[in-house]
Amino acid sequence: MGDFISSLRISASGLEAQSARMRVIAENLANADSAAKTPDADPYRRRIPTFSAVFDRELDAFNVKVGKMVLDQSEFRTKYEPGHPAANDQGFVKYPNVDSLIELADMREAQRTYEANLNVIRSSRAMYGQTLDILRG
Repeated sequence: MGDFISSLRISASGLEAQSARMRVIAENLANADSAAKTPDADPYRRRIPTFSAVFDRELDAFNVKVGKMVLDQSEFRTKYEPGHPAANDQGFVKYPNVDSLIELADMREAQRTYEANLNVIRSSRAMYGQTLDILRG
């Protein structure tokens, strides 16, 4: 029974990690086109979640733990929009360093990993149920 519980708890930590990752990606996408407020201000900066493997002595296995959010230090995008209130002296406006294609690819990967962990939980529950049925019979 311990192996069933272990697999459930390990997969649950994976679900939590991928859920947090999807929330950050959604936030990045929601802010992808938000310009800076003033010419000298910076716009939204892309966030990247970090993860670590944490050893659980009770399970004798590693779980996934969500760490700090790291700010992507890549350059902001700029567009020539001289009439925009946030345009600098040359007429350029700073936009977030969020690439929607990268975010969508990351979202797809996070979704697939989430589904894989969910399938492990479903399979573990099914095997546990079958084991109980065998023991009862």
